[in-house]
Amino acid sequence: MSVNRQPYLDNILNRFKGNVTVAKGSLENEIYISTNKNNLVDVCTYVYNTFQSPLSSIICNDERSLNKNFTIYYVFSLPDKDLFFIVYVPISEQFPDFPSITPYIPAAHWYEREIKDMFGLEPVGHPDPYTLVLHGNMPENTYPLRKDFDTNTRLPHLESKLPFARVDGEGVFEIPVGPIHAGIIEPGHFRFSAIGDTILYLDAKLFYTHKGTEKIFEAMPYTKALFLAERICGVCAASHATGYCQAIEKVAGIEIPPRAKFIRTIILELERLYNHIGDVGNVCIGASFLMCGSHGFRIREYIQQLNEIICGNRYLRGMLTIGGVRFDINDDLKKHILGLLNRVKTDFKELTEIMFQSSSFLDRIETTGILSFEHAKGLGVVGVPARASGICRDTRINHPYAAYGEVEFDIPVYYDEGDVCARVKVRIDEVYQSISIIEQCFDKMPEGPIKTSMKELPPYKQALSYVESPRGEDIYWIMTAPNNMLYRYKVRSPSFCNWPAIPYTIPGNIVPDFPLINKSFELCYSCTDL
Repeated sequence: MSVNRQPYLDNILNRFKGNVTVAKGSLENEIYISTNKNNLVDVCTYVYNTFQSPLSSIICNDERSLNKNFTIYYVFSLPDKDLFFIVYVPISEQFPDFPSITPYIPAAHWYEREIKDMFGLEPVGHPDPYTLVLHGNMPENTYPLRKDFDTNTRLPHLESKLPFARVDGEGVFEIPVGPIHAGIIEPGHFRFSAIGDTILYLDAKLFYTHKGTEKIFEAMPYTKALFLAERICGVCAASHATGYCQAIEKVAGIEIPPRAKFIRTIILELERLYNHIGDVGNVCIGASFLMCGSHGFRIREYIQQLNEIICGNRYLRGMLTIGGVRFDINDDLKKHILGLLNRVKTDFKELTEIMFQSSSFLDRIETTGILSFEHAKGLGVVGVPARASGICRDTRINHPYAAYGEVEFDIPVYYDEGDVCARVKVRIDEVYQSISIIEQCFDKMPEGPIKTSMKELPPYKQALSYVESPRGEDIYWIMTAPNNMLYRYKVRSPSFCNWPAIPYTIPGNIVPDFPLINKSFELCYSCTDL
């Protein structure tokens, strides 16, 4: 989908005459705009407000070996056009500070704190500039994503200096949960201030299992990095693999075959199906509706067994490859997939009818964990929670990739609700949309090859990639290095955007509602803490 970029460029260049420069050689739907620290806030807020463009990511890159500076890239997505504005600013090592845009664009708050932790650059004017990832238990002047940080470094473990906020007053008590949990989930630390069962305040801390994933990418040839990319998250393997492959394909300037585009779309929708159906069952478990929870897991199991038939892996690992897909779908497999989806559609309809006929279940999910439109928009929430709070946004529509531009589907959006019930309804609606997308893909999929051969990777090229995973919009940014290596691969998962919204949904609910609210967001610890 080609977009006329010139009116947007003229608008910005006229507004900031002499203070911005448009980089040459930008890719078709990416406009890189250079500015300086003095004008950064004005340029970012102008793009954000004038074009109503949400902040999709902030990327920091240690480019001292290239231009003697760090560079920070601010990625804004135009809502109705397949177009990104990337405002970037150089930051010198001698003056490692930059003006915070968080007071004007609240969605920037975690990004800027992460940059401070990982690169040692100070966001001046940030309302809460305390450590986010490192928890205050790292030696001073330790910045893991700087190029001069050795991945083999052994750091001493110091006592954490992580502060927790609390509420004082008569009858108020604190309930600590985590970071070690009774189940198999990863660690997150939640402290509730409550009176009786009613929660007054929640302070949540994450980033207990930082894995250095983005640092590891820098030491890998692009061919091997796909293996790591699809393991960023256990249940979004196909989404992360697609995001990585698209980034490589974009900088290399290759087009994958039409048949491969349709197969990728089918695989991505199968991933959405087993996640959404499992998530609906998980919410039922959170509400102690065990029968419906079991049925949700049963239906999900059908799809995961189908995944294994298609590519040999229940989580769809190994299906995607740079230049296309590894395995074709023949006519016999096509019939099996469509037959199973008809069975899933019937079973899932029966499950949801049982759910919504239960007054006790509805009592648990209606008006529980409300996320307002204002909070969702301000914090840059994406995916199911955003659509359940009235934000009509889906990367498959806003920035079509794979074969999404060639199929028709609706984006379910619930206005004036934003509760657990609305988030469940969005997933239910999207299950039927996913089945329809898969059916359309089989109808329209042409014959032909499933993979394009890959050229040498050009060094120091940049590109964005994007995928609407089951959890929401993933944003990827890549810069290549010589000898087919990666200079930087930044992953912004939907959970990174959505975790900060949880504390706004909790006050006024009761303590047993927290697992239910949390499950309705279906957030991931792993792809938040890279």
